[in-house]
Amino acid sequence: MADKTSAGVLLFRRGADGTEVLIGHMGGPYFARKDDGAWSIPKGEYVAGEEDARAAASREFTEELGLPVPEGEWIALGDVRYGSGSHSKTVTVWAVEGDLDPSLVVPGTFEMEWPPRTGRMAEFPEIDRADWFDLTTANDKLGKGQRPYLDRLARILRGE
Repeated sequence: MADKTSAGVLLFRRGADGTEVLIGHMGGPYFARKDDGAWSIPKGEYVAGEEDARAAASREFTEELGLPVPEGEWIALGDVRYGSGSHSKTVTVWAVEGDLDPSLVVPGTFEMEWPPRTGRMAEFPEIDRADWFDLTTANDKLGKGQRPYLDRLARILRGE
């Protein structure tokens, strides 16, 4: 089975206290009581070869947050592959400098059987909240597979 492909946008802003990134807390019942490791870069799946990764990243950002990607230069942060077996995924991310008010986020939704094995479908938000975090805090909040993007962004902003 081929890896799934996903693309996203890591929005960042620079201020007196350093760089902050906007990430979203994953919605749904599995993450409701989790914080560290339960946040994600706004991203989503696409079919490689059928859709451009950058177009998918823009679409998924809008679907997850209900807001378009702010105008700004798209900085390629590259690919990261994580997971294993049938759950492996290659994620491509761009950083865009901009600002966005998290209180304006209107997340998209998804459906899943809940509770499990009941046959009942329930609707949940893709993300249940979004917020700005400094890079150190974001490193704790993000799922492990997405953390390399924070280091890549920091190196680029330092001119390395």
